[in-house]
Amino acid sequence: MKNIRQLGIWLDHSNAYLMELTNDAILTYRVVSESSNQEAELNHYKGEKLIHKKEQHLQINYYKKIGDIIKNYQEVVLFGPTDAKNELLNMVKTDHLFEDIKIEVKNSDKMTESQMQTFVREYFK
Repeated sequence: MKNIRQLGIWLDHSNAYLMELTNDAILTYRVVSESSNQEAELNHYKGEKLIHKKEQHLQINYYKKIGDIIKNYQEVVLFGPTDAKNELLNMVKTDHLFEDIKIEVKNSDKMTESQMQTFVREYFK
């Protein structure tokens, strides 16, 4: 029987915890949005439109990083307290490379890393 590659992703607009389920273990990785690292830099820009455009660009790059990782899995659950999970889902839906990947969105609150791992284990049972 072929192993199904499964990934749980807890995310908000600045952090993503990617948890790969392997046998009984979970490997956890973290992706941080550049926007959270560049808030001070954004304050130096003049004009609200420019700041908004820069923030959007950084957010898209953040989602693309996560999307590049998702391509390596067959089943993915996106969960977290903000709309970031839905924004990511909408972005990957437009790309045919994600057609064969089962991606589901679940609502959740803020969680500790241990709670995230438990959520992923329970989801893929």
